[in-house]
Amino acid sequence: MEDAYTRSVTEVLDFFGVDPTKGLSDSQVVQHSRLYGRNVLPEEKRTPFWKLVLKQFDDLLVKILIVAAIVSFVLALANGETGLTAFLEPFVILLILAANAAVGVITETNAEKALEELRAYQANIATVLRNGCFSILPATELVPGDIVEVTVGCKIPADLRMIEMSSNEFRVDQAILTGESCSVEKDVDCTLTTNAVYQDKKNILFSGTDVVAGRGRAVVTGVGSNTAMGSIHDSMLQTDDEATPLKKKLDEFGSFLAKVIAGICVLVWVVNIGHFSDPSHGGFFKGAIHYFKIAVALAVAAIPEGLPAVVTTCLALGTKKMARLNAIVRSLPSVETLGCTTVICSDKTGTLTTNMMSVSKICVVQSADHGPMIGEFNVGGTTYAPEGTVFDSNGVQLDVPAQSHCLHYLAMCSSLCNDSILQYNPDKDSYEKIGESTEVALRVLAEKVGLPGFDSMPSALNMLSKHERASYCNHYWENQFKKVYVLEFTRDRKMMSVLCSHQQMDVMFSKGAPESIIARCSTLLCNTDGSVAPLTATARAELESRFQSFGDETLRCLALAFKTMPHGQQAISYDNENDLTFIGLVGMLDPPREEVRDAMLACMTAGIRVIVVTGDNKSTAESLCRKIGAFDNLVDFSGLSYTASEFERLPAVQQTLALRRMTLFSRVEPSHKRMLVEALQNQNEVVAMTGDGVNDAPALKKADIGIAMGSGTAVAKSASDMVLADDNFASIVAAVAEGRAIYNNTKQFIRYMISSNIGEVVCIFVAAVLGIPDTLAPVQLLWVNLVTDGLPATAIGFNKQDSDVMKAKPRKVGEAVVTGWLFFRYLVIGVYVGLATVAGFIWWFVYSDGGPKLTYSELMNFETCASRETTYPCSIFEDRHPSTVAMTVLVVVEMFNALNNLSENQSLLVITPRSNLWLVGSIILTMVLHVLILYVHPLAVLFSVTPLSWAEWTAVLYLSFPVIIIDEVLKFFSRNTGMRFRFRFRKLDLLPKDRRDK
Repeated sequence: MEDAYTRSVTEVLDFFGVDPTKGLSDSQVVQHSRLYGRNVLPEEKRTPFWKLVLKQFDDLLVKILIVAAIVSFVLALANGETGLTAFLEPFVILLILAANAAVGVITETNAEKALEELRAYQANIATVLRNGCFSILPATELVPGDIVEVTVGCKIPADLRMIEMSSNEFRVDQAILTGESCSVEKDVDCTLTTNAVYQDKKNILFSGTDVVAGRGRAVVTGVGSNTAMGSIHDSMLQTDDEATPLKKKLDEFGSFLAKVIAGICVLVWVVNIGHFSDPSHGGFFKGAIHYFKIAVALAVAAIPEGLPAVVTTCLALGTKKMARLNAIVRSLPSVETLGCTTVICSDKTGTLTTNMMSVSKICVVQSADHGPMIGEFNVGGTTYAPEGTVFDSNGVQLDVPAQSHCLHYLAMCSSLCNDSILQYNPDKDSYEKIGESTEVALRVLAEKVGLPGFDSMPSALNMLSKHERASYCNHYWENQFKKVYVLEFTRDRKMMSVLCSHQQMDVMFSKGAPESIIARCSTLLCNTDGSVAPLTATARAELESRFQSFGDETLRCLALAFKTMPHGQQAISYDNENDLTFIGLVGMLDPPREEVRDAMLACMTAGIRVIVVTGDNKSTAESLCRKIGAFDNLVDFSGLSYTASEFERLPAVQQTLALRRMTLFSRVEPSHKRMLVEALQNQNEVVAMTGDGVNDAPALKKADIGIAMGSGTAVAKSASDMVLADDNFASIVAAVAEGRAIYNNTKQFIRYMISSNIGEVVCIFVAAVLGIPDTLAPVQLLWVNLVTDGLPATAIGFNKQDSDVMKAKPRKVGEAVVTGWLFFRYLVIGVYVGLATVAGFIWWFVYSDGGPKLTYSELMNFETCASRETTYPCSIFEDRHPSTVAMTVLVVVEMFNALNNLSENQSLLVITPRSNLWLVGSIILTMVLHVLILYVHPLAVLFSVTPLSWAEWTAVLYLSFPVIIIDEVLKFFSRNTGMRFRFRFRKLDLLPKDRRDK
């Protein structure tokens, strides 16, 4: 029954055919169970493990690598190769792919945990009326129409409609569903609000929420998927994981590279058709196979096999850095997503605020001699910690606040007229509440005021342990006064009172809504001398004016009063709540975190828009936005602040315009948060969403990056990509800066690997076109790609963060990893790398003292060696020296190229290798590994290499070092914008873009 909140109690009971005094009969239970289903959240169909594994290989680059591995293995067998050499290359490729698949499967498996943990918020049991008798049943057996009894401490077992209240007040904590900072009052009256959201449904108890005060009965109106919790579950099921911006760019790059690879491989094979019949191949078919192997080698050279591993490693390094900033990353790709975040949708309660109600202002009457003289005090501290100072209206700190008469009585009343508990949790090193947050705020105020009559106050309190300090002053007053009788809070009185006995004096302390307390007061306590004076009409008007000003600041206001009672009285009634003595007003709020204002400014500087999203009412939220700087220098908030219902009433065009300016979105429920994320994403925004409750889970999962609070629910954490250990908005901003730095480093090593692979492709292509012997064996290319490319590329991830990283606007989602000018730069570098490698190969044959010193034409006609007379043996073309020189040139030139990538545009003279010692170390380690395979015989045989002489090493250095000079010239052009624009291409981006990004 979806509209139960608009129906009267009688209408709802008649709809289900239930007698409120007897409940459902057994036959009705069976009928309703068949009609409405069971009270359980349906389990999601799990993806079979084998499908998860296969899904990881559904990538074009991966498929090309698999084909290359299989073809390489088949060709090796066709040529009669046996042993480790035939299996090494395909084995290494498949090993890399298996490792990447394992990471993917683990990530997807973790994503399913959020749905499982959502079930933890369902109640286990319920007290149900059936056949005229109450019984305790499993909550899963509830059906619509069941009459359920609920009381303090109960977890609501299904969606219920209140039908009867057995107490003066009934309150529910539904923060996990709505995000409201305080518990809400429930009643049995109909709700007539149109387009009502969860917060408006005052007669509905939502599944999974907790009763914090009162007792009553309700009828079940929704079970399983037809509950508020069920709608969250369904929403999470409908949310597909979005690919991150970097993943999209890498996928586009893969498609682009695959087409280029296919084209070049076919071209190389076709260009050499005339050489298929050369006698050295032993026939046309064998010649075709030979050049097909070259094409396969070209594919292996063009594909950066180590790229997935290096990207993963760099992102993993980023997670460690972020962990130090209190941002725990659950999904590696989200590290990079932070870097291009354009909008942060931030939950108010607990993220921008401390989620700890605190007294911030106190209003008392200083003197009544010459008319009422009102005084105000400001109270420091924003958490439940009993730490904070009290300042007068001039900003002067009170050394001993308890010496002020009104503050003394306020502390006394706050301690005694209170049912909450404040305690210290040593495991979390924090102070925690049990009970209503407003009452805990009063307990904390009593601790901040301290105790009278002790000259060493409040410094003496600081000598106590945290456990003792938590409620030391409160316990003092509770020991001084014995509670005799309590008049509970009722909605009509809007106040509560407690009768206390102290030695030969009995006192009644009262607290409640200011309008109720002030109306019952006839006298007031003066702060200057502690005297009691009549409460005149002028004083009453002045106090009501101050009460209104507190309301304008959206402070939650309470008034406190006392009354001396006859000694020995054992009970009090409502009639006693008259002729009270007014003590003072306290204004409390869920205070903004101290760091938030600076963090908001940092976001604005970085071009990131912050939208505050909250379930609280509009005025409270707007007040917070003023405090944190979201509404700086603004008087009119129209166009910036919307409630969910206001936004939904706007026409589609105006909604689109409103989203571009929106700063505050209030009075929302879970579906609105998800709708907001989707709408922003449709405008090509990259959205980060924060939240801590069950209600936030669908939006967290839908957002480009979901950020859960460390103190939040398990559901929110499981649905998120990142968890803030300190629940602090400022930590998000720090993480964004780190995310931008990580992306910059990711770009650098991707560019490094691309330029290296271009060099390898050029090397093989040029060798094939020139008709010289194979420059590099496939196993040598694999070694270069995995080890000599991988280690420096990973170390580039340690490049330091630029000082102005948060002064730039967020990069566009469609921005290519490699732009036109950069592609030109790395094409130039890649061409040089390839030519230098081929040059090293030719040098050994033509110029080296250790080589045969052939003419260039003899080298080009090596295939006819066996059919003509020569002065050198034909076996010289099978010597391992030339390919070793070429491979070493390729390795060394790429080490120099790694140094080029310390910065995109800055010279090596400005940003020296000392700025990244990890890179220097990786280069040294790479060269040590390369020397090992040259000089350790078993490895040399495996990789078809041989030791080099000093002369050969000298030639290698001569051929390799110029890559630094070339890149320094290109960097100079990059820094000189006038020169740079001359190199524009018609198509500026190497990576293809989606049409929507154009």
